[in-house]
Amino acid sequence: MAGHRLRRWSVRGLVCGSAAALAVGVLINTTGLGVHRADAAPAALSWSDDFDGAAGSAPDSSRWTLETGGGGNGNHELQYYTNSTDNAALDGAGNLVITARKNTDPNLNCWNGPCQFTSARLNTAQTFTQKYGRFEARIKIPRGQGIWPAFWMLGDDLGSTGWPGSGEIDIMENVGKEPATVHGTIHGPGYSGAGGIGAAYNLPDGKPFADDFHTFAVDWSPSGITWSVDGQNYQTRTPADVGGNKWVYDHPFFIILNLAVGGDWPGSPDAGTSFPQTMTVDYVHVSAQN
Repeated sequence: MAGHRLRRWSVRGLVCGSAAALAVGVLINTTGLGVHRADAAPAALSWSDDFDGAAGSAPDSSRWTLETGGGGNGNHELQYYTNSTDNAALDGAGNLVITARKNTDPNLNCWNGPCQFTSARLNTAQTFTQKYGRFEARIKIPRGQGIWPAFWMLGDDLGSTGWPGSGEIDIMENVGKEPATVHGTIHGPGYSGAGGIGAAYNLPDGKPFADDFHTFAVDWSPSGITWSVDGQNYQTRTPADVGGNKWVYDHPFFIILNLAVGGDWPGSPDAGTSFPQTMTVDYVHVSAQN
């Protein structure tokens, strides 16, 4: 079971609305383990980014908004999110590279004083939302104590409903102290905080996720959400899993990619954590429900 961690999100760069909130995730028993996604013709893409472009260029602003700030995102994170290509840029080989670096700008201030690190966080709140379908990304995650990459989604009514009423789907999270493990979790009203519902997926033989690219996905329908890694389903959540609370996965969500440093769940980097660390994203693909 993973240690408790505080949920992290910010209003800056999303939609006009509420202040940052907290949540904690725990793991519970899963269903649908060991099942591969059915061999069926894939649905047509409704949105995608394959990150084609010149090396050093910024992410496509018609698809992504870069958030900025160093408020800790409700989780005492240590990075300042910038909109600089030093922290989020295409590599010229069809990848987006999100880079966490030691900060060299004395003018950047974070919640705890001068910022120690910079990184990037991108979202589609202003450019793309969708209800139901398959949300998939192929990612090579970074490594090291205190490093926290994530691919996740929030409800598009965040600004009016607030969190956790708007819902949250964590497709993939990793904390560096668990190199062979990723987590998938949902948060909603009555099952946020310590009641967040999710599970972990471990690579065979304890192989670190950071050694190679892996494909992380959810298949989301009115009846439930199924998580997979490299085509291997490892949990399914349905309205029956939320203990009589409201199932809030019935409206459009937007996508977030980010690389955090530190925070209450992963802990701070230590002497063994090297910088820069990179989260390399080959693609993000979304298809409508089959």
